[in-house]
Amino acid sequence: MAQEPEYIYPPNTLKSKVTVDGSKIDAVALKQAEMAIEDMQDDYFGWVKDDLANLTSSYEKAKSSPENWEEIQEDLYGFAHDVKGQGSSFGYPLMTAVANQLCVFMEGIEGKLSEVQLDAVKVHIDTMKLVVTHKMAGEGGPAGEQLLKGLDAVIAKVTGKA
Repeated sequence: MAQEPEYIYPPNTLKSKVTVDGSKIDAVALKQAEMAIEDMQDDYFGWVKDDLANLTSSYEKAKSSPENWEEIQEDLYGFAHDVKGQGSSFGYPLMTAVANQLCVFMEGIEGKLSEVQLDAVKVHIDTMKLVVTHKMAGEGGPAGEQLLKGLDAVIAKVTGKA
């Protein structure tokens, strides 16, 4: 006859390791941080345009010498990662979504870059430029949704998961 299982519940010692002092978030400091981010909003476009110029330059290098893809991939990934990290902070989560998709796509590429993969990278860069040019804040509305669906289709086709 089957024996009843014995459930073992390990002790939760995490609470004893965390100090709770009852303090609250400093509302003044939070407001100052929000204002600092708001003040930097205009700077965001300068930063993201620089990142997009660097992405474009790296893409052009990859296009002209795909044998150096592994070196160039690090640059492309780094610039895309910067865009990903800044987008949502400055009110452009659509930029974050596109850059994240580019990062994930590049993480899956092994060895020499194919022409089709390089085309997919270019589509992502062009999409980010479009978002900036049209200042598609937030999620980008229905147009932003269509852009992401289109990029999903590109990735699916390139990776053979269509």
